[in-house]
Amino acid sequence: MISIGSHRLQIHIEGKGAPTVVIDAGLGEGIEKLRPLQERIAKITSVCTYNRAGYGQSQAGPLPRHCGREAEELKALLDSASVPGPYVVVGHSLGALNVQVFAGKYPEDVVGIVLLDPPPLSFIRREEYTSLLVLTERMTAEWQAIADSGAKSTDAQERTQAVFFQMIASEHREMFGESARLVSEIASFGHIPLLVMAAGKPNPFFGDIAEEYQRYWVEQSRALNQKSSNGRFVLAEQSTHHLYVDALHLVEESIVSVVYEARGER
Repeated sequence: MISIGSHRLQIHIEGKGAPTVVIDAGLGEGIEKLRPLQERIAKITSVCTYNRAGYGQSQAGPLPRHCGREAEELKALLDSASVPGPYVVVGHSLGALNVQVFAGKYPEDVVGIVLLDPPPLSFIRREEYTSLLVLTERMTAEWQAIADSGAKSTDAQERTQAVFFQMIASEHREMFGESARLVSEIASFGHIPLLVMAAGKPNPFFGDIAEEYQRYWVEQSRALNQKSSNGRFVLAEQSTHHLYVDALHLVEESIVSVVYEARGER
């Protein structure tokens, strides 16, 4: 547990070597879900996972929870925990938005980027597939309702759960607002090694247009690798959105390849 001033965050570091791989999980998921991936990468180099504010043992952080704030908190955490840079930053889903903003804010600290199924920018900017926004807004409202109800509870466990739901409700709301704006402002990552991986399997949550929407998501991810002149795209055809569960070996190989490239070994 490391203090970053306003609150304390939980961090877990394994392995030795440089560059350090820093992994940021998706919405609602923390370091326990990342453990199998972390253990594999730790055989090659130092690897750091952490719980964002309100996740796991990490304390609640200031609102709103947009990517700019979370990138700044990650930077403060790495500095306070004396985790040496530069880093290969890896982000899954919401975490992929966070690490893009991190790389944009602190380019001198980043020598490689891996984005695992990043949310499509034109969707979170509310420009395409706007019919699906009703579903996403319902999710945010449900999480906020749990947070509001739990905050009034006399039960300590329910109050703790309320903090978590307050954090993810804010993260999800900001994904379609300030976070989308911040990521959109990044025109290029220069020549930095950038690997973007997309999942091939549609998400049934999106109903009748799930397959069409998945094709769109894949093409948006494919286009994203062009933000670096040293970008590449990987499609995990048999994976759902949870790439580091369904395609663990492929994710491991992809991250390791970026580490070797950052070292100048490939």
